[in-house]
Amino acid sequence: MKTGRVAALLAVGLAGLLSAGCTLMLFGAGAAAGAGAVAYLQGELKANQDAPLAKALKAAEAAVKEMQYSVTERTEGVDRCRILAKGAGDKRIEVNLRKLTPKATEIGIRVGVFGDEALSRQILQAIQKRL
Repeated sequence: MKTGRVAALLAVGLAGLLSAGCTLMLFGAGAAAGAGAVAYLQGELKANQDAPLAKALKAAEAAVKEMQYSVTERTEGVDRCRILAKGAGDKRIEVNLRKLTPKATEIGIRVGVFGDEALSRQILQAIQKRL
């Protein structure tokens, strides 16, 4: 009888961990300041990079321009920066940068309204080449 309850509790706990919010929390908590953590959730690709915010911003802007997207807006702050660009067919590209530490930045990329994982990964690779 107790084994059945334990199994049921474990199943409920595992289901909770696999929900989108907890998955995001697991990715974020495990790699808050390190490079290499990449997650694609709810249409947005997020990656942590070992690079200062200013360097990541320059790399992102150069990558977007090299991929022949036109930058329509660029916002630069102390802890956050954002680049908005237009792609082929007026597809909206948004790159959000958030300072994690003085030497680490979180990069968030969303393509279009619902996201495009393949294109987001291409943009991330282009940014990473410049870091």
